[in-house]
Amino acid sequence: MTIDMHSHWRPPALVDALRERAEPPHVVADGGAEVLRSRHGDMAMTEAFDDLDARLADMDAHGVSTAALSLFGMFQWIERLPAEQSLALTRIYNDSVGAICAAQPGRFVAFASLPLADLDMAVAEFDRAMGLPGMVGAQIPGNGFLDYATAEQYRPLLAAANRHRAVLFVHWGPRPGDKWPRVPADADNMIARLGTLDMQASLSANMMTFCCTDILDDYPDANVMLHNLGGNIAFEVERLDHRSILDTPDEPLPSTRFAKPNLFVDCNSFGARAIEAGVAAYGAGKIVYGTDGTGFGCDWTNKALDDARIADDERHAILHDNAAGFIAHLAELAPHRAAVAA
Repeated sequence: MTIDMHSHWRPPALVDALRERAEPPHVVADGGAEVLRSRHGDMAMTEAFDDLDARLADMDAHGVSTAALSLFGMFQWIERLPAEQSLALTRIYNDSVGAICAAQPGRFVAFASLPLADLDMAVAEFDRAMGLPGMVGAQIPGNGFLDYATAEQYRPLLAAANRHRAVLFVHWGPRPGDKWPRVPADADNMIARLGTLDMQASLSANMMTFCCTDILDDYPDANVMLHNLGGNIAFEVERLDHRSILDTPDEPLPSTRFAKPNLFVDCNSFGARAIEAGVAAYGAGKIVYGTDGTGFGCDWTNKALDDARIADDERHAILHDNAAGFIAHLAELAPHRAAVAA
C-alpha cells in the first residue's frame, strides 16, 4: 500500500469561521447561494470543501493506505493574516485534522498550519499541534527558503521541527506580506507561467538553499520535504556541475550535494522520465509519493511510477518505505499490504 505525502485538504471545519469574516477569505451569499471568496475568485460551496468519505473512497480505489493532509493552497491565506486572526483560524484547522486522524487511525496523518506573521506564535502553535493525534510536522511557504539570508529567519521553525523530530513540508507559496502572484494576471499563459514555471524555479531555489548551504546542519533530527521533485534540479544538475567547474573549481560539485540525509522530495504531478531523472540525481531513497489529494493525481502518479524505468525495490521505496522511515515514529500508519499478507 502507498503513503501519499502530498495530499491537500480543504477543511469543512473552517466554514463557520469564514462566514463570520468581512473580507477574503470568507464565505458570502451570492445570488442566494453561498460561495467561498478568496483572492483567487469565487468558488461554489459545493466545490470548495473536501468530503471525508469521498477522500477515503478515492484512497481505497487507488491503493493509498495513509494520506498526509496539508492545507489546500486557497486556504493557506489564513496563515498570512494578522497574527491573532491567523492563530484562531489555523487552530481550527489543526484541531479538525487532528480529530480526523483520531477518528481514522492510520489512514491519515497531518501537517499543521501556522500563523506565520509572528514566528514566536507560530512556534508555540507548532508545539501545541504536535500534541494532537496524527501530527507529523508543519507546512511552511517556499518563499521562506529562496536564499540563505531569508532562510535564517526561519531557524525557529527548523529548531522546533528538530525538537519534535518532525517534518517541515516546504510548499511553494508566499510569506506574509510578499507580493503575490509574481506573474501578472494579464500575462500570456498565466496559469502555466505561475503554476509550473514560477513554481518549479522557486522549488529549485529552495533546493539550492537546503543543499548548498549549511542551513540544515544544526537540525539533524528535523526532516524537510519539498514537492514536485524539488523543482528542476534533476534536469539542471549537469549544467550546475559544468558552471561549478568553470566558476568555482575549488568547491564541491553540486551533484555531490543534493542528497542531504534529512531532505526529501515528492514526485507529485511528474511523469516517468522525470522520476527517472530524480532517482538519478537524488537516489530513490529521497523521493516519496504525492498526488495533491485527488483521484486524478493518484492516476497520474501511479502511471508515472508504473512506467518509470527503475528497479522494483526503488519503486516500493517511493510508494511507501521512504515516507514510513521519517514519519512512523510520529503517528500511526495503516499496515503495509506486504506485512498484512505475511
